[in-house]
Amino acid sequence: MQTEYYDIVIIGGGIHGAGIAQAAAARGYRTLLLEQTGLASGTSCRSSKLIHGGLRYLESGQFSLVHECLSERALLLKLAPDLVKLRPFYIPVYSSTQRRPWQIRAGLALYSILTGLKREGSFNSLSHKSWEILDGLETRNLQSVFRYWDAQTDDAALTRAVMHSALTLGADLHMPALFVSAELNETKCVVNYQISGNKHSCETDVIVNATGPWVNHTLDKITPAPDKLIIELVQGTHIIIKGNLIQGIYYMEAPGDRRAVFAMPWHDMILIGTTESHYEGDPANVMPLIDEQKYLLETFSHYFPAYASIQQQDITSSFAGLRVLPANDESAFLRSRETTLHPDRLVRPRLISIYGGKLTTYRATAEKVVNQLASSMPNRKTIADTRKLTLTPV
Repeated sequence: MQTEYYDIVIIGGGIHGAGIAQAAAARGYRTLLLEQTGLASGTSCRSSKLIHGGLRYLESGQFSLVHECLSERALLLKLAPDLVKLRPFYIPVYSSTQRRPWQIRAGLALYSILTGLKREGSFNSLSHKSWEILDGLETRNLQSVFRYWDAQTDDAALTRAVMHSALTLGADLHMPALFVSAELNETKCVVNYQISGNKHSCETDVIVNATGPWVNHTLDKITPAPDKLIIELVQGTHIIIKGNLIQGIYYMEAPGDRRAVFAMPWHDMILIGTTESHYEGDPANVMPLIDEQKYLLETFSHYFPAYASIQQQDITSSFAGLRVLPANDESAFLRSRETTLHPDRLVRPRLISIYGGKLTTYRATAEKVVNQLASSMPNRKTIADTRKLTLTPV
């Protein structure tokens, strides 16, 4: 049998894998994506469901990341209006809040400037009489409430829509398909995988490792052994409780460690997240911790006293995802959220591994990956521009 040939093979069917498949197919490349379980079955269905600029990243000086996030947010609002919705966000400031009203106002002003002063970058301070309609928000010692705008999505649905776009552009998807190994050669690379226990292989010019928290596990299966980055896996837990938030999404400062915690409406319930806990072990086994769930409940009930009696057993469901962060001594909250693209070599790379990555910037990341690999692939005729491809639910 003749060996199948592709210009690019992508391992991993999360949002980044789907985005790269779309970007590569749009450039006319013969594209294959291998996904072991199902689209968005890992981290890409366990996010905070936000398409946002990352307001808190301004505190650590990540201005270029915030600008890129806001640009991509504006684009997704146009390309995927049924999947990405602009929502009001509220930041309550109390006498005990670490970040003072002037700091919040300054941050929101910079946020607005980075949007290009567009409508979705507007913000304001709510009048005292408006506080009463904010879903039962605690008003004792409340000094200010700021409202600004960001976007919400269904992360898994967005991933499926992006992959559907890639398929319409000619990409191939093998799922479920277990990646077994790969060999990097000077001319062609060989990728070995299994479908229903049957062995398959294909040749390709380049490989993309888009396996999220499994990124280094995947590199262990590639020869010659590529260099790895030293990383830390940080667990983020979310909980869902009964209730409703009518007015929008709340950006709260956790009383204990001053981290940002969000509470938002989600399918007629309330989604609360997230946490940051060091994780070791198989990424497939990540589970919400009891202490994390307690932390989220306590933070939410601190701001919404009507839920003061809520207990662990009142959590209807919970989930945990893993962030891939550079290993260093800083707290996870302060570490850079920039995506790192790690090629096996600088000239004519055969392999790129994606470390980290944000849901909001998946499209921009995909374009960067394809651009970096273009010198290693044959010339093809571009058939579409991902900045103009609409995304619809499937």
